[in-house]
Amino acid sequence: MPPAIRIHRTVLGAYLALALAAAVVLAGGPVFARERVPGLASPILDEVVGPRTGPVCALDARYVNEEPRGLRPDVLAAWHRLRTEADQQGVRLCLNDGKRSASQQRREFTDAVKRFGTEELAARYVLPPEKSMHVRGTAVDVQPHASAGWVERNGHALGWCRRYENEYWHFEYSRSYVTSGCPAMLPSATGL
Repeated sequence: MPPAIRIHRTVLGAYLALALAAAVVLAGGPVFARERVPGLASPILDEVVGPRTGPVCALDARYVNEEPRGLRPDVLAAWHRLRTEADQQGVRLCLNDGKRSASQQRREFTDAVKRFGTEELAARYVLPPEKSMHVRGTAVDVQPHASAGWVERNGHALGWCRRYENEYWHFEYSRSYVTSGCPAMLPSATGL
């Protein structure tokens, strides 16, 4: 094919791609999920994407403070109760990580396997999606360290418990923790 025709096709392709992108933007952006309609069942939460980042936590610039999007409704309400209680006691809780989609969790797990060398070692720090409470929308990671310590000391009364000795920041919610207390901590997510 002569060079002039190749250049013409490349330019035409670029214009078409630009026109398609403009059409998507003008149409309100791509639609990845159905809108919620009152009275209809919510879509499966495993693929609800958690926020990528949030505003920087005012307490410590090293940590983001995400909006708690994607948490199960009862967990979201419990998070707001916990945060209100902390605020009343002068403690600032930063939600460093909350809901993750199954694909986000899979990427984190795959990265951990590369870093640690085996799935068994990686699972001590990052669970595969089918086992992650973040994917289920029932876990949060709280920063900074002092705030996580406050949650560990006070969160059980509102259903929040630290589950793993090697993750001071990770808390899971269960309404049953309010009455039965927190289960014994495991050394890591694998129990080892």
